[in-house]
Amino acid sequence: MCFVCGQKLEETGVSFRYIHKEMRLNEDEISRLRDSDSRFLQRQRKLYLVLDLDHTLLNTTILRDLKPEEEYLKSHTHSLQDGCNVSGGSLFLLEFMQMMTKLRPFVHSFLKEASEMFVMYIYTMGDRNYARQMAKLLDPKGEYFGDRVISRDDGTVRHEKSLDVVLGQESAVLILDDTENAWPKHKDNLIVIERYHFFSSSCRQFDHRYKSLSELKSDESEPDGALATVLKVLKQAHALFFENVDEGISNRDVRLMLKQVRKEILKGCKIVFSRVFPTKAKPEDHPLWKMAEELGATCATEVDASVTHVVAMDVGTEKARWAVREKKYVVHRGWIDAANYLWMKQPEENFGLEQLKKQLTEEE
Repeated sequence: MCFVCGQKLEETGVSFRYIHKEMRLNEDEISRLRDSDSRFLQRQRKLYLVLDLDHTLLNTTILRDLKPEEEYLKSHTHSLQDGCNVSGGSLFLLEFMQMMTKLRPFVHSFLKEASEMFVMYIYTMGDRNYARQMAKLLDPKGEYFGDRVISRDDGTVRHEKSLDVVLGQESAVLILDDTENAWPKHKDNLIVIERYHFFSSSCRQFDHRYKSLSELKSDESEPDGALATVLKVLKQAHALFFENVDEGISNRDVRLMLKQVRKEILKGCKIVFSRVFPTKAKPEDHPLWKMAEELGATCATEVDASVTHVVAMDVGTEKARWAVREKKYVVHRGWIDAANYLWMKQPEENFGLEQLKKQLTEEE
């Protein structure tokens, strides 16, 4: 409705229902708000961080999906007050939703430290009620997210996430999510995190045959887990963005800073692949080759003295035998995948071909 004459107007623009159920903004107004907000935040040395919930900051299961081996968890839950986490705990029985939620280790420290560098949003494919309840567990005082809690009900494209509904310049936004395909238009902004599988139902959802952390009565490490590692990446990208701030930062792009951080992970490694790619395919077009280069490695098709790693699926290949003779590392492709998801170079001894054979045997 026009606030001057009262005439009803056709709805246009992008809906920002998570801020107010009737709020819509046209492109010009969104652009103006993003520009003014970005200038204000950059004076505060802050960027934007969009956080996924499930398998990223926490893991939730339906109560009926708990295995008998997980029933012990019901006696280990922490108390809630009006649905809020007042105990500082990490395991919650949400009987009114018939759910149980486990917060990822280190999440409280992660949010506290990240909030000093970023204005943070939650963005989940869950519905609005679920999103708001999880926000209460993560941020009971509302000091980290405020009303910046986006659910699937607020998105502009079904089954996809987009920065359309985030009031921040794309060049100043980082995203943390376990699902790369959820962000088809914003992969350069994305940090993909290793999935958190605390409950057995989470493993079944992704067809994993190994036992969940709850079944093993174990959990991720606080100081060395995925969130602690990602926090270091965020600090690096933030520091690079605001480096030499006196030179001006209006043309800086945090996506370029993120690529710079990634290129340090396998810097100094020269990789040759042995029978990893289809015979007729161009190796440089394969996603694994591209991933290794994005992580800072040099890739080659032939071995020489400068090669540091041979990636193979069978120790009997000519290049793998050469690597053994020349005392080079022989690893399977999981070594590159792990570096990509964990944002750090992994110990080669954990990715030898013997470990691959053992893993395949256990899966059979």
